[in-house]
Amino acid sequence: MKTFFDQIGTSHSFETTPKRIVSLVPSQTELIYDLGLEESIVGITKFCVHPFHFKSTKKIIGGTKKIHFEKIRLLQPDIIIANKEENTKEIVEQLSKICPVWVTDIITLEDNLKMISDFGILFNKRTEAQKWIDKINFGYHDFQKFVKDKPIQKAAYFIWANPYMVAGNNTFINEMLQLNNFENIYANREERYPEVIIQKMRIQGNPDLVLLSSEPFPFCDEHAFELGRFTHHAKTVFVDGEMFSWYGSRLVKAFEYFKKLHHSIV
Repeated sequence: MKTFFDQIGTSHSFETTPKRIVSLVPSQTELIYDLGLEESIVGITKFCVHPFHFKSTKKIIGGTKKIHFEKIRLLQPDIIIANKEENTKEIVEQLSKICPVWVTDIITLEDNLKMISDFGILFNKRTEAQKWIDKINFGYHDFQKFVKDKPIQKAAYFIWANPYMVAGNNTFINEMLQLNNFENIYANREERYPEVIIQKMRIQGNPDLVLLSSEPFPFCDEHAFELGRFTHHAKTVFVDGEMFSWYGSRLVKAFEYFKKLHHSIV
């Protein structure tokens, strides 16, 4: 019997390596696949879009906030992978009646590397996990060199409209903004994803950049135009939300994407 602790401090004991995995988080589904565990994944959410073929080969068990308890139970999982932000405490408690629920908590780059290392140990994929950690570290240091002479620009990162909501402090998105030398004008809010009054953008920070995420809300040109009216010549940019909000192995692609983004906003 081996005992492990997840990122919220819950202990989990296993007699053997977990073989049947249900993943409730899209970015973590991608990571588990990249660790070579495709055959072990038995259930995913409808938002788990990478790799693409999982939609037709894996059982869909609902979303991240609304799950089908009975569908998961029938899959007879050895472990369910969840996330503190994506999945509610009530969902985790309910699913714990089926099998251990491993909860991650990712805000920083260090948290992300710890998750990958944990999965490597938990699923006996240490070598594969280390390869991804090395790739991420290489990409991170390379990007640091790229961005070190870039000027700091004030930014507002929008994730929703009606009402307008942004990424605030203590979020992985905010970590990615800082990495890019983008100063989040809403990082001083208590809420992690606060609602904002766009008419007050100038007095609340007057961003140089208004970033409209591709997920979870489908922003369009009308939103860009409306938001632009309440800034002082800010540049409005549609950005790939996966690159800013997905942790795990996605970071390797994110660093290259960020380079292209900087070239486009010059």
